[in-house]
Amino acid sequence: MLLIEKPLGGVAVVTLNRPEAMNALSKALRAALSRAITGLDQDPEVRVIILTGAGERAFTAGLDLKELSTDPLGMGAANATSADENPAQAVLSCSKPIIGAINGVAITGGFEVALACDVLICSTNTRFADTHARVGITPGWGLSQKLSRAIGPYRAKELSLTGNFLDAAKAYEWGLINRIVEPADLMPAALQLAAQMADIDGDMLVTYKAMIDDGYDLAMGEGLQLEHDRSVVHNRQVTPEMVAERRAAVQARGRNQ
Repeated sequence: MLLIEKPLGGVAVVTLNRPEAMNALSKALRAALSRAITGLDQDPEVRVIILTGAGERAFTAGLDLKELSTDPLGMGAANATSADENPAQAVLSCSKPIIGAINGVAITGGFEVALACDVLICSTNTRFADTHARVGITPGWGLSQKLSRAIGPYRAKELSLTGNFLDAAKAYEWGLINRIVEPADLMPAALQLAAQMADIDGDMLVTYKAMIDDGYDLAMGEGLQLEHDRSVVHNRQVTPEMVAERRAAVQARGRNQ
């Protein structure tokens, strides 16, 4: 149902493994994902996480509608706030960077989980869709707010009020995703990026990610003040010797790229 691998130092890969159901987010899978993300967030050997889906058909098709159709209380999951029921919240609660390696469709709740990731790398067969309106429910995991902030309210309304698919090329054009690769190159590209991130000090990754995320939730002036306040505290701990050592490492990296 959920696979966890550590193929590289500092990198973990979490795979939603229900390909026969398009990796639909059943109650059991949502709980397993929450446990996995929490465990990896607490694992000192892990600095970066890649989240993907098994197979090439789907990243995830969202909530398991077949399961919900037999559970009178199942629709409560659409508005759940706890990480064990809300997989977008499970991803957002992680202090470490999460790269979404999106293979195939990411639909409705699956779209929301993708939007919760920090970076999105997609295969050429990736398609996104928000079918909430067509199913007759409203989003509860953040899609109505996060999508409009990512691509603008006009484009977000076009997608959400039609339920139409957005292909990888258009998603890249609209600034929703970071890059597009061939399906066979998806995991190599995600692993390469994860390794580059994992080469950074772990505490620095957590600190900088939080600075970006927390500041983005504020008005610009408040965000600049947040950056200043946290930077003052952090930079007081940086010594000239630390700067010299890391400067040499940055120069060596530049020569090798």
